[in-house]
Amino acid sequence: MRGVQRMVEEEAYCVDVLTQLGSIVSASEKVALLLLKDHTEHCVRGAIEDGEGADEKMEELMGAIERFLRV
Repeated sequence: MRGVQRMVEEEAYCVDVLTQLGSIVSASEKVALLLLKDHTEHCVRGAIEDGEGADEKMEELMGAIERFLRV
């Protein structure tokens, strides 16, 4: 983000700034998907296997997915 801020301050070409912003969004979405996958594989699966708190973990996961998708 600092690089984009610097680009704006230096009045870089708008299309170049937009390209960099697109890259940031794409990278952030990939990280978010990795976090959702990790949460599902560890926290949710663990709750299901333990038989404790599975419903709560599933609700939590669905809430996280909804926030991620902005539904």
